[in-house]
Amino acid sequence: MLGLVENHSLPRTAAFFDLDKTVIAKSSTLTFSKSFYQGGLINRRAVLRTAYAQFVFLAGGADHDQMERMREYLSALCKGWNVQQVKEIVAETLHDLIDPIIYDEAASLIEDHHIAGRDVVIVSTSGAEVVEPIGELLGADRVVATRMVVGADGCFTGEVEYYAYGPTKAEAIKALAASEGYDLSRCYAYSDSITDVPMLQSVGHPYAVNPDRALRREATARDWPILVFNRPVRLKQRLPAFSMPPRPALVAAAAVGAAAATAGLVWYASKRRQSTPA
Repeated sequence: MLGLVENHSLPRTAAFFDLDKTVIAKSSTLTFSKSFYQGGLINRRAVLRTAYAQFVFLAGGADHDQMERMREYLSALCKGWNVQQVKEIVAETLHDLIDPIIYDEAASLIEDHHIAGRDVVIVSTSGAEVVEPIGELLGADRVVATRMVVGADGCFTGEVEYYAYGPTKAEAIKALAASEGYDLSRCYAYSDSITDVPMLQSVGHPYAVNPDRALRREATARDWPILVFNRPVRLKQRLPAFSMPPRPALVAAAAVGAAAATAGLVWYASKRRQSTPA
C-alpha cells in the first residue's frame, strides 16, 4: 500500500498524522478529564461538560465554530493549572486511557511508514502536555501541538502561545519540510476533519480517515482515498508486530522556516532514532 522502502539518495519524506479520530478513537484532551478531576484540577460540572463535548466530537466531529468555542473553553479552564502536575497526571494515566483507544489500522500504518524509512509526525490541535507523551507511546519522530503560555510560577496563564489548527498545521508542516529536508510531494498525510484540508493538500499523498461529512465530500471531489479505522486495540496486544526499536525521549525544539514566521512560534517535539538507515 505504501510502496517500497525509501531510496535514501532521494530527499527525505514523512507521514503526518492528525491524532483525534485518526490515530485514536476519541479526543485526546477530553479523555483525560476524569483524571484531571481526580487530581483536583477541575470540578464535577467541568467533567460533565467535557463528557458532552466528547459525545458531540464523536457523533459528528467539530466544525470551525465548535473548535473555536472548545479552544476558548479549554484555555479558560486550564488557567492556573500547574504544568508539572498536568504532566504527572498524564504520565500516570496515559497507558490506561490512551493505549486501549489506539486504532489498530493506524498503528499498522505508523509501523509501515517507519519500515519504509519515513519519519512519522503527529500534528494535533490538542495541547503538547498531552500530545507529546502520546507521540512517544506511538513511536512518533516528531510532534506538532498547541502550546499554552506558562507563567513564571509554572502555571498556565490561559493564553495560547501557538494554536495548531487549520492553516497553521500546514504552515508547521512546510516549516518542518524546510528544516528537515522533506519532499512534500512524496509525503503522506492523514486526517478525519474538514479543518485539516490545508494540511492534506500540502502533501502528495493525502488520505481522509473516518472523515466527517464535509471532508468526505471534499475527498470525493478531489479523488483522495478514504480510509475507515474501527478497530481500537492495546499496543501490547499487537506485539511483537508493533515492537519499535528503543528511542531517545522527546525533546522540545523550535521549527524554523518562513512558514514559522507566519504562524508565530511553531514548536515540535523531536527525537531521532538511535540507528540511522545506511
